[in-house]
Amino acid sequence: MSGGASYRLGVDVGGTHTDLVLLDADSGGILIEKVPSTPANPAAAVLDGLARLAGRGATPEDIEFFAHGTTITTNALLEMRGARVGMLITEGYRAVQEVQSQARDGNPFDYFFRRPDPIAPQSLTREVPGRIDFEGNELAPLDEAAVRDAARSLRDAGVESVAVCYLFSFMNPAHETTTGRILGEEFPEATISLSSAVLPRLREWPRMSTTLLNAYLEPVLVRYIGDLSDGLDAEGVKTPQRFLMQSNGGVMPFSAALAGGKTVHTMLSGPAAGARASAWLAPDEAGAGLVTLDMGGTSCDIAFIEGGAPLEVTESEIGRRPIAVPTLDLTTISAGGGSIAWIDGAGLLSVGPRSAGADPGPACYGKGGTDPTVTDADILCGYLNPAHLLGGAQTLDLDAAREALERKIAKPLGMDIHEAALGIRRIVDMRMADEVRVVAAKRGVDPHDFTLLPFGGAGAVHAASVAEELGMRRILVPERPGAFSALGLLCSDVVHDYVRSELRPLAQVKPSHAESVFAGLATRAAEELAAEGLDPAAARHLREFDLRYVGQGYELRVPLDGLGESGLDDAGMAEARNRFDAAHARIHGHAAREKDVEIVSYRLRVTVDVPKYRRVAEGATEAGLPEAAVAGRRAVRFEAGRPTDTVLVDRAALAPGVRFAGPAIVEQFDATTVVPAGWTARVDGHRNLVLEHGHG
Repeated sequence: MSGGASYRLGVDVGGTHTDLVLLDADSGGILIEKVPSTPANPAAAVLDGLARLAGRGATPEDIEFFAHGTTITTNALLEMRGARVGMLITEGYRAVQEVQSQARDGNPFDYFFRRPDPIAPQSLTREVPGRIDFEGNELAPLDEAAVRDAARSLRDAGVESVAVCYLFSFMNPAHETTTGRILGEEFPEATISLSSAVLPRLREWPRMSTTLLNAYLEPVLVRYIGDLSDGLDAEGVKTPQRFLMQSNGGVMPFSAALAGGKTVHTMLSGPAAGARASAWLAPDEAGAGLVTLDMGGTSCDIAFIEGGAPLEVTESEIGRRPIAVPTLDLTTISAGGGSIAWIDGAGLLSVGPRSAGADPGPACYGKGGTDPTVTDADILCGYLNPAHLLGGAQTLDLDAAREALERKIAKPLGMDIHEAALGIRRIVDMRMADEVRVVAAKRGVDPHDFTLLPFGGAGAVHAASVAEELGMRRILVPERPGAFSALGLLCSDVVHDYVRSELRPLAQVKPSHAESVFAGLATRAAEELAAEGLDPAAARHLREFDLRYVGQGYELRVPLDGLGESGLDDAGMAEARNRFDAAHARIHGHAAREKDVEIVSYRLRVTVDVPKYRRVAEGATEAGLPEAAVAGRRAVRFEAGRPTDTVLVDRAALAPGVRFAGPAIVEQFDATTVVPAGWTARVDGHRNLVLEHGHG
């Protein structure tokens, strides 16, 4: 790669490493960098990686597209490092944050149960007279003087961010809009989150929780994006096409994040990129679907891909706090390479949830870590090459790993050190397999019929063990598993989601009224796209109803694609009802076609295509393992007992069509793939490594 090229850069910040994938848009060539993450200032690692790419000949001025996935908002919430938040609420309803939905999470028999600390404590909550009813009518005018008094009071109390959540503001936002204007006049330095803008949806507590989370985290994200933008400018990256991954698998411009109100859409920014890459880059031969296993340094993210798309939910929880915006259906567990092994109070071996993270990292990193981790167990079993991590750029200290496991695990338990290492691996592999089982059971599917797609730095090291536990017979390891999420950032379009609740019987909603609601959402979308420098005329619209049977406490999303090319009509409304009945029967096993149905919400998803990374399949001629690909042999402990003499394979030397049998260890710059005995491996036309169990 050289100056004058046209580059597209994807950057994923993980708990241990920050991955950068630079695509030459002209030649299709790719450069990969992995640098240690810098938790105190995540932007520093991004800029360090950018400098390394520049040192390899990639001119920053030629980067025309920058996409970024980050866990900064999630980490800020889990570590409670957000802003000091005040809240304005309708008079008489300040207890909503305390009562919530009355439901209890966790163990119902826990006598010591307590909810998470409120984001806006009662001391920083102010009641404001004024009332909108459930139909959007004004019952009592907004007391503007009370709003001004509240603004001054919160300012004097040291509040940084204000959440405004009035009753039924999703039906009529006038009171919240006026409140936002007054807050801007009286308290201009504050960040302001209006529930009617963040989430104009019914259900008081989810709407309030989502708005509070936005208020709590927006200053963190805005400050980070501002610092990163300044750093990119200083490094010579001048492109205005700077995008941030969202939880829904699409990206949004930096300008949208800086404008406010969308921070809650970034809570799963990092993990979503991997799921998006899986859906975009996985071949058609995935069988019933894919189960992703994104195992990095601190955690493992699991997602199901069916029909070429990741599954999605409209409500989720992070840190036991509800968030009601569309997100990919991802499950995160504390099972990463940096997960710490320890002995619990009963004298049993445990792994996680604590992680060694990036600093100091596993003991074998030689950065001062003394706790044994999954990575230390992997190196002791022979799965990892001490001299090959990141192509030799980072060496692993085998003696430090041995000392940590011996002192803190093997000796206290009276075990052989290799048995202890295998035990650590067994625990973490079982935990991942159990979580896949739980998710599959909720979906009503059998993971045996799916293909396992591991990525992240540690995913392919553990994939075969997880697959065997689940009875899965097929594994698909992408060409660059260690940087797969960063690559996913180059496979995503700009996606914005809009919702408006309006509870009415479907039979009483005229098609013209439904069209007017969608038109209002489309107008808002066009205004935001234009403000972000995007062409509203280039956007694709997907419209949906949230429908339920009258009396139900939940609803289903019903796509309206193909219903009325020139707009909804009576036939289209009737077909929407039919689609709902069919969806209810498919998901819940029955449909009440004789019952009335009501509309809960209108949804609009707006998508603007951006250029994406594409691969062209190569011809494949079946062949055995070439001598040039054999990098040596190493003793590997696949199970207790004697080690197994195992061939080491250089993945870079494998051409499409090559096939070989395990046991083998496949090494590459960004990851290691373990192929146990009983498994075969072949390289397909996209240079994926396909592992199959029981094939000779």
